Amino acid sequence: MSHSDRHIVDAAVQQLVDIYERSCSVARTALETGNYAAYDAVRYPKLIVDVQKWQPIDRSEPFGYVNEGGTYSAVISHPSIIRSYLTEQLTRLTSNYKCEVTVLASDKKIPPEYIDGIEGINEARRAGDVSDIIPRPSLDDVDDAIIDGHWDVFHAAEKPLFHFGPERFDIACQRIRHYTGISAASVQKFILFTNYAMHTSEFVNFSVQQIAREGSRYTSLHMPDGRKITRSQALKIVADDTTLNLESEFQMPRYDLVADDGSGITMINIGVGPANAKTITDSLAALRPEAWIMIGHCAGLDARMRIGDLILGNAYQRHDHILERYIPSAVPIPAVPEVQRALEASVDEIYGDDQQLMRTGTVISTDDRNWEWHTQKDLWKWLRGSTAVAVDMESCTLAANGYRYRVPYGTLLSVSDLPLHAVPKLPAGAQAFYSNSKQAHVMCAVRAMETLAEAPERLRTRKLRRAIGEVPFR
Repeated sequence: MSHSDRHIVDAAVQQLVDIYERSCSVARTALETGNYAAYDAVRYPKLIVDVQKWQPIDRSEPFGYVNEGGTYSAVISHPSIIRSYLTEQLTRLTSNYKCEVTVLASDKKIPPEYIDGIEGINEARRAGDVSDIIPRPSLDDVDDAIIDGHWDVFHAAEKPLFHFGPERFDIACQRIRHYTGISAASVQKFILFTNYAMHTSEFVNFSVQQIAREGSRYTSLHMPDGRKITRSQALKIVADDTTLNLESEFQMPRYDLVADDGSGITMINIGVGPANAKTITDSLAALRPEAWIMIGHCAGLDARMRIGDLILGNAYQRHDHILERYIPSAVPIPAVPEVQRALEASVDEIYGDDQQLMRTGTVISTDDRNWEWHTQKDLWKWLRGSTAVAVDMESCTLAANGYRYRVPYGTLLSVSDLPLHAVPKLPAGAQAFYSNSKQAHVMCAVRAMETLAEAPERLRTRKLRRAIGEVPFR
């Protein structure tokens, strides 16, 4: 890419940021002063890329390509949150084809509920003749029609450039804040999911040690209660051997171990069940993370297993029923080799040469926590054709939604019980297992993410690209 082309990309992304921030400023002033008519200028920015001539490109390109020339566009919200992503994607696309790039204010107004620092909305909407100038949040344009490849979206005069409309992006950011306690702006590109507070405790301990370390690439830890642990604070916590209070009022407390370029690690305690897994990933996907991995516990199905064994999921048998209308269970959800290799290497690093500790295999995810409370005959019928080695509740949902949203995914589970082999999960044994396994389990996932962050290009896989219904951006 020539210097002039890069200048065009940088200028276009800056224009997106400027238009959006100017609109937000106008909105705040209009509502503060009562000059509600000015709100008519509060618009989302729009990015238009006219691919003037199609040409064959390097066939290994995972994104930044189109099947035909034409006009591609996206109306963008919060461009500053995904600035590096937009720059990278636009750079790739304009490097592959002769393009004309245009940025302008769209015809879509920004509802004030989605703008930080806004008050007095109700009064403005009682303002008589100008009240209709101020838009209300609406579900009319909140959908996943682009992600799910709807015909009309991909056969319009302007083809989609990005996966999400602005209202869909806005509500995703609001949901992230609502469930996790922190603004979406600090979500890192590598995300770990758990449903145990003990895992988040181990992650926080690791994070503080890393921030305190001289030369660390990590700069801060963002906590769900609003605290931000910087290096000076981390040094004091380490020196005093302080234990941080991690109690949270939020349903899915989140911890962001921040790197300056966004390549740090986020951990979220999503709670139990496939519905929770879908809820949070529906929103996180809008931020275009590089990868997400589930670390949790599972029931082992093989009598040769032992409590504490690790399961690296390489296939997903879906009995969670949560995504059937979007990705039917007949559609195979492939393992992502790049994630698999990183997890295998991290287990070798943390546990050493104990090759019996980990095995790869199919994971069943169910929406029935008490799936084992069935007759032996019913369990036989359910499992007789399956090679599954483990049962949990979230892994298949997280993998299927990763597949759906084109976000690389993985699963590393630890066996906590063997219900088919007279070792049910009981309180005393479970607590002993948790105490012995939690640190190593978390560190396996953390090391895998750090490996992937060193060379994110390895995640730029074509395996998650659709044959039809695909956009140019990753």
